[in-house]
Amino acid sequence: MATTEKRRSIWTPEKRRPSFFWFLAALVLPLWSAMVGYRFTPSSALPATGPFILAPNHYSEIDPIAMGVAAWRLGRQPRFMAKSSLFKVPFLGWLLRASGQIPVERSGSPRGAGSDNPMGAASVLIEKGRGVIVYPEGSLTRDPNLWPMRGKTGAVRLALESGIPLYPAAHWGTQLLMPRYGKAIHPFPRKLINVSVGKPLDLSEFKGLPIDQKTVTAATKKLMDAIAKLLAELRGEPAPAERWDPSKHEQTSTGRF
Repeated sequence: MATTEKRRSIWTPEKRRPSFFWFLAALVLPLWSAMVGYRFTPSSALPATGPFILAPNHYSEIDPIAMGVAAWRLGRQPRFMAKSSLFKVPFLGWLLRASGQIPVERSGSPRGAGSDNPMGAASVLIEKGRGVIVYPEGSLTRDPNLWPMRGKTGAVRLALESGIPLYPAAHWGTQLLMPRYGKAIHPFPRKLINVSVGKPLDLSEFKGLPIDQKTVTAATKKLMDAIAKLLAELRGEPAPAERWDPSKHEQTSTGRF
C-alpha cells in the first residue's frame, strides 16, 4: 500500500520539554537525515502524552536507531529496556540514565518493586508518562524473507500486567542501509524508510484471564499477526500465514546464525 509523503516532526508536550534528547538529536539527526528519509502511513501516530509500549519488527541491527528517530518524529522521546548491568558501566551507565532508558533484570528473577524488573519498569513508565520501544521478536528475525518471526511474550505480558497501551508497528527499508547481520552501513544513495504504527492492540479478550503462558502466548500471536499485517501493507505483498518458528528449522531464537 502506498504511504504518505514525508511527515514533518511533531512537537508534543514531551518533545517540547528540554531534555537530554535535544542534545542527542542535535548530534544524531543531521548525519542520520543525510542518509535516511522517512515516510509514514496516514494513520501512524503515538499518544501525545502518557505511557505506551511500541512493538516493531526487527531485521537489521540498525533498527533501534531507525525506530528511535521515527518515535522522535512522531513526537515522543524514544526509550528502550536495557540490561540493568549496563547501567553499571562507566559513562555508558550515565548515558543510559541521562537519556531515560529503562533498566531491567533479564534473568527474570524477582527483584522487588524497583525498576530492575519489568513491572518496576512499568511503574516508571506510568508514573512519568513515558513510552518504551520493545522488540517482541527478541532478536533479528530468522525468516529468510525478513517477515516477523514468532514473538516472545515480554511485550504483551508488560501490557497485560500494567494496562499500558501496546502499539504494533512495522518499518521497511533499513535492510538497504544495513543488511541483516551486515557489518557496514551503505549510506549512498539516500535510503527511504517506510513506517506504519497501528492502533493500540485490542487485548480485551484476555481481560480477567490469568496471565499465564497460555494467555500471553495467544496475545503474542495476535501482536505478531498485527505487525505482519502492517508490514505487508508497506511491502505491498501478503505476509506468510504463519510466523517463522526458529525451533522448527533447527535455529536458535537469539544471536547470530
